[in-house]
Amino acid sequence: MSLTTLVAEPWEDYGLVDSGHGRKLERYGRYRFIRPEPQAMWPPAQPQWDSDGEFIPGSDEEGGGRWQFNRPVPREGWGLAWGDVRFRAQCTPFRHLAFFPDMAPQWAWMRERLGEGSEALNLFGYTGVGTLAMAAAGARLVHVDASKKSVEAGRENARLSAMEDRPIRWIVEDAAKFAAREVRRGRRYDGIVLDPPKFGRGPAGEIWKLEEGLPELVADCRRLLDADSRFLVLTAYAVRMSALAIGELIRQALADLGGRIECGDMAVREEARGLLLPTAIFARWSRD
Repeated sequence: MSLTTLVAEPWEDYGLVDSGHGRKLERYGRYRFIRPEPQAMWPPAQPQWDSDGEFIPGSDEEGGGRWQFNRPVPREGWGLAWGDVRFRAQCTPFRHLAFFPDMAPQWAWMRERLGEGSEALNLFGYTGVGTLAMAAAGARLVHVDASKKSVEAGRENARLSAMEDRPIRWIVEDAAKFAAREVRRGRRYDGIVLDPPKFGRGPAGEIWKLEEGLPELVADCRRLLDADSRFLVLTAYAVRMSALAIGELIRQALADLGGRIECGDMAVREEARGLLLPTAIFARWSRD
């Protein structure tokens, strides 16, 4: 098992402009936003930031808070692109902008391992940017999320990307239940990506807690892979656990498949100084 850091570099429609004193300044197309970032413990490069809006956190640690806007920002969102994928960014009540830019290295890595005729499963797929990145490589996709609103946003992003006719199944369902049912159906996939929250509720009120549910979910994902499968990617945000822990979980669950295990930090490169701001942890298995 190897330790590595995956770095998301700036691109035309996204960049981490500056960071420090527990906050970060990012550009999303023509708009700039300030959001809380506890891991930015250093001073910022610039003493003053000009932004279109800022997310003001609440007093609880579960993510409460509100947006405060300095200039008009389209509440319905605005268009961005990553390569051939088009999607809509939006200021959500959960402080996110409706996609996770630090996933860009994972998108590129996964699509390199897929092609015409392959099939991948995206669990906790959110608004589908990763799904569309893989579909653009010619793969068939199964996109699963418990949020009907997120799946509808994924469908709209497919339309924006001119991929509404691609072979993508958009499914509103509890991801763990769906994976278990796919095992019973005897299904298999060439690749699986899962980005589970630390806590969540399924469409029928199912309770998800990462530490409790992850081992069984990974075990089911293993049953959906075989000797010809190509990858499994697991990411985790805002959790009190180590990349080594989830790396070992993946290593033991997939030991019989051989291949390579990597784990470590995901990070975004700051434009002001080139420093790396850590954002999440990951573990992944691949055939190569």
